[in-house]
Amino acid sequence: MTMTKERGDSIIDKIGGHEIAVIGDVMLDEYLWGQVDRISPEAPVPVVNIKGESSTPGGAANVAANIIGLGDKPLIVGVVGNDNPASLLDWLLREKGIDTDGLIIDNQRPTTVKTRIVAHNQQVVRADRETKSDISHELEQQIMALLHDRKKNLKGVIISDYGKGMITKNLLEQLITFCLSHEIFIAVDPKDGNFPRYKKVSLITPNHHEAGRAFGKAIEDEATLYEVGNGLMERLDPLSILVTRGEKGMALFQKDKDVHLIPTVAKTVFDVTGAGDTVIASFVSAMAAGASLEEATVISNQAAGVVVGEVGTAVITKDSLLETFNGSFEA
Repeated sequence: MTMTKERGDSIIDKIGGHEIAVIGDVMLDEYLWGQVDRISPEAPVPVVNIKGESSTPGGAANVAANIIGLGDKPLIVGVVGNDNPASLLDWLLREKGIDTDGLIIDNQRPTTVKTRIVAHNQQVVRADRETKSDISHELEQQIMALLHDRKKNLKGVIISDYGKGMITKNLLEQLITFCLSHEIFIAVDPKDGNFPRYKKVSLITPNHHEAGRAFGKAIEDEATLYEVGNGLMERLDPLSILVTRGEKGMALFQKDKDVHLIPTVAKTVFDVTGAGDTVIASFVSAMAAGASLEEATVISNQAAGVVVGEVGTAVITKDSLLETFNGSFEA
């Protein structure tokens, strides 16, 4: 679909001030930045001379960072360990102005940490420290109690499922029931194992690989795209499914409507890390601002085009979103 500059400006202007809960697998993204000058004599691997390091909120925490970058008010809900990475993550989120009252400590698990070594703007290797065991029933109860306390002001709920044990079957069922009963827009960034359980939600945002695996058929062209997207709509009965297709853009499937194919706006792709977080965050922020599903797709496509042009886990801001959206009319 097309959207006028005036309508897009109006939606983006109204983004901000809405409370959106982000529930899922929070993690800390660590980056070691360096350069490669030689190959190791010990093994055929590059030797990276580290020049600097940085840490950013990752996973569901990166979704929250994108939401606050757009001016909305995220409530991050997740489980962390009783460790130094959790303290650093909490500090990083608070520094951004993100409400961390929903970060719950589990003494039985570590905080998930992904460490990436990057040389010459290329990721060399990633090391993960994590556990994938399901959270306890007691923690599930704490999470639902928190949401019930905050339900009056919630304009949206995002489930950010990275398969690290936070989004259990029982918690997912409770979250969907909660949102449906209170008419709260609920969006899911999916993981393969839970895909059959995302029934009747407002939005699911798989990439084309995830959608293909969930349906049981690879997406290779528009014909298979339509078969997979329509098939998942029939199986799961959501309000919508947004399939992200990399350089081919996005495809929005809705109930009783034609499929909308939207080309990518990215001019340069350096790093797709966190792009899915930006898509779902900007989509839900646009919906909270009064956008239609089609309009929110256009907005999220513009947002994704910004972050893939940066190295590392990047976040969208309202200013950069407005700039790229208006720039698309000047090209």
